Amino acid sequence: MADNPFNNTERAFALKSNTDLKKSHFIFKMMDKPWLVNFGSKATVLALNLNLPIKGLIKSTIFEQFCGGTTEDECMPLVEKMYSKGVSSILDYSVEGKEEEAEFDKVVDKKIQLIKKASTSEALSFEVVKPTGIGRFHIWQKVTEKQPLTSQEQAEWERIQQRVDLISKTAAQYDVALLYDGEESWMQDAADDLIRDMMLRYNKDKAIIYNTVQCYRHDRLEYIKNLHEDATQNNFIVGAKIVRGAYMEKERERAAEMGYQSPICINKKATDAMFNDVMQFILDRLDRIKLCIGTHNEHSTLLAMDILKEKGIPANHNDVWFGQLYGMSDNLTYNLAHKGHNTFKILPFGPIKDVMPYLIRRAQENTSVAGQMGRELLLIKEEMKRRGI
Repeated sequence: MADNPFNNTERAFALKSNTDLKKSHFIFKMMDKPWLVNFGSKATVLALNLNLPIKGLIKSTIFEQFCGGTTEDECMPLVEKMYSKGVSSILDYSVEGKEEEAEFDKVVDKKIQLIKKASTSEALSFEVVKPTGIGRFHIWQKVTEKQPLTSQEQAEWERIQQRVDLISKTAAQYDVALLYDGEESWMQDAADDLIRDMMLRYNKDKAIIYNTVQCYRHDRLEYIKNLHEDATQNNFIVGAKIVRGAYMEKERERAAEMGYQSPICINKKATDAMFNDVMQFILDRLDRIKLCIGTHNEHSTLLAMDILKEKGIPANHNDVWFGQLYGMSDNLTYNLAHKGHNTFKILPFGPIKDVMPYLIRRAQENTSVAGQMGRELLLIKEEMKRRGI
């Protein structure tokens, strides 16, 4: 793999000081131990709930590794620093697990502020919204399962639809592309349908609204084919962000408990094939579908680069973006940017206590991805060796 462009650690870690690098090494070493992640997650939540003075420790370790700051303004020096290397950012207000209407309205206000902020900065390429961040999971689920809603729930669903429309309309007004996150399969149909309606409304000439396609689901190639046909017939542009997926254990456990067929591909090989098939299908149809490739997988990234080259599509073509999470896979992000590809980091931020559910989910996901921590550690070690530290 000597010719692998992603092995250049000098470029990957150019923005990290020696101290930063050592800290990352320590964090990934800890995260390579699933039992420690589980224990640490529970202990951290307990300590925060008891108001023990651990915020400083969290901030200087896992928070700084995966988050940009506690406010959007605190993130901006980092945003500019990454942009100096050709890497854009998506500011993600990563507060999860709220249930009250006032909290949902607060998230909408924050997203609108962030859309306006992104419209004034070349370094901020998109904005991102989690559907359950602006409406109760229970309501999304009932609509997906086509269960009758009470009059109160119907009013709640209408408010969710209004919030989605308001954020989408604002994104269209300010010409900022908007990525809707994918979530659990048992609430996703309602989100898919609503986001499709937003595409029909706001994606007439370009992709403003993007839906996330979680390719660990074995029905997603069929989903994207149907969406493409729908868009062709009804004359709108599809925005698709493809990822492997984030809720695998939860999906399998629920399917086993409730006795239905798991929606998840049978194994990693099948997931990889699904991801690559969906990616190939879209790259063959860029006239109608615009693509964000959200992956930490080197093979899929190299495949995408090869397809673009074969098709004679320039690296910086605005219809194709590559994205990774902040704090991970810097070898992909910075080496892609160096080759002229459109790249972004998703940069989470928010109050430390409120962002903890996101960080815990991130840590647990990473420990469940075979080889992910080992790869991060290997690259960091190589760079430390190169620097002689």
